[in-house]
Amino acid sequence: MFDLLDDEYARAILVATYREPLSAEALAEECDASPSTIYRRVERLQDQRLVEAEQRLDPDGHHYEVFSARLQRVTVELTEDGIELDVDRAEDPADRFTRLYEGFK
Repeated sequence: MFDLLDDEYARAILVATYREPLSAEALAEECDASPSTIYRRVERLQDQRLVEAEQRLDPDGHHYEVFSARLQRVTVELTEDGIELDVDRAEDPADRFTRLYEGFK
């Protein structure tokens, strides 16, 4: 997690997608990076559940993905036992729907 958050492109992607969902093409422009760099970082961010992808349909009928940040907060605490890392993520939409549905029962 530390290595990932230390990466300037990963941080730029998180900041940009926190404001609004963006495509890889838009992220490449926003972050001044190549599309391959963006895809590599997005994959690592998705592995850590810090970014989620959503399919969109453009007016021509083509599909493309947009990415949104799920990261809300990272807390690092030094304790007698070592370093504790706590990551707060936005709730997954499917989990939120399930929780709401179960609340109606």
